Order: sequence, then C-alpha cells, then structure tokens
Amino acid sequence: MATARRRLAELFDGDGLPAPADLPRWLAPLPRRVENLGLNLVPLVVLTNLVGTAFGFWYYRYQFSIEPTVMWPFVPDSPVATLFIALAFGSWYLGRTNEYLNALAFFGCLKLGAWTPYVLLVFAEDFSYLHPAMYNFLFWSHLAMVVEAFVIHRFSDFPIKAVLVAVVWYGFNDLVDYFVPLVGTPHHTLVPAEPISNQVVQHVSPAHELAAAGAVVLTLAATFLALSTRVKLLESVR
Repeated sequence: MATARRRLAELFDGDGLPAPADLPRWLAPLPRRVENLGLNLVPLVVLTNLVGTAFGFWYYRYQFSIEPTVMWPFVPDSPVATLFIALAFGSWYLGRTNEYLNALAFFGCLKLGAWTPYVLLVFAEDFSYLHPAMYNFLFWSHLAMVVEAFVIHRFSDFPIKAVLVAVVWYGFNDLVDYFVPLVGTPHHTLVPAEPISNQVVQHVSPAHELAAAGAVVLTLAATFLALSTRVKLLESVR
C-alpha cells in the first residue's frame, strides 16, 4: 500500500520535468500537480489523443461524403487538433520538441476544445437527437482538450514564427469555414440547426453567425494567450 501511494505521489511530482515558468494564473490556470500529472503520463495522453483522432475521423464520415474532396483537410477540425497535440506531446517526450506543432496544438485544442461545448450549449435543443451519453462524451472530452492546451507552456516558448503559422492555419480555416468557401458552401463542422437538402448544407441565419462568432472569438483568444505567454516567458528570464 505504501509503495502504491508513493508511486501515485510520483505522478504528481515535478522531478525531471521542465521547470514551471512564473506565469500569471490567467495564462497557466491549471494546478501545478495537474500539469505534472499530464507530463508524467505523456504516453497515455498521446495514445488517448490518437484514439480520439481516429474516432473523430469516423464521426466526420458523413460530412466527408458531402464535402468536395479538395476541402477534406479543412473538415475534421477536432480530430486534427487532437492529432496536433498527440504529435506535440510525443515530440517533447522523445526529446525533439517542435515549436510549430506546439503552437498548432495549443490553438487547436483551445479553439476546438471550447467551440464544441459552446455549440452544444447554444444549439442544445437541436442536439436532442444525440444520446445523453454521446452528448456528455462530446462535451467533456472537448473540454479536456482545453486542459491539455494549458500544459504546453511547460515545454514551449511560443516563438513568434510558430504562433504566426498557427494563426494562418486557423485563420484560414475560419475564412473557408464561414466566410469565403473555396468550393461550394462554407465548410465548418455541421451543426444540426442548419438543415441539409440534397446533400447541401443550408447555412441559415442566425445559426451560421452564432457558429462563426464562436470560432472567430476563440481564434483571437488563442492568439492573445499564445502571444501573452511568449511575452511573460521573456519577462521572466530578464
């Protein structure tokens, strides 16, 4: 029993992990022990996100069938975000930290991890077709993505070039998802408040605007938080 307690305590211990920076709570909201737990369990975290990625691609199977093939890379937003964070955590674990993956993972998990619960709440009545178990799974698993995003600062400096790549990627996603579709109609994740006729999504108001507002605000929030983290990290080493 004592051995089990000691091993459990070690999971929350920061020995051998990147030292935490002196960031304000609004940039590093997680308790330090939770950050340590995530970093100590990185192989499990990576595996969980890869499973989530596979499930996500399966979940998007219908939308793939109605979207032009050329736009498929911009369709599975959440699965791509979980793939980014699996690769980011995995690269750090292998001693090959990639700042571009870190920034993409931060943006993706923060944005999509918050956007999905947002639309699940805003369009709750339209999602009534979902079994409560699936509804809760989607809601809480996406919030877990936000939690993951706030661990990345432990091994990332959020360099400007990497943040720029993430801004371009997710800004372009917002553009084609809601405002300027490259082929056909806007390509954002389907929300049940927008009907489908002859395999064409009808982007009705105000559902389309509500979904767009959440996405744009979260892209801006991710940009602000990433750059603010960069500034605070630089200030802490002066």
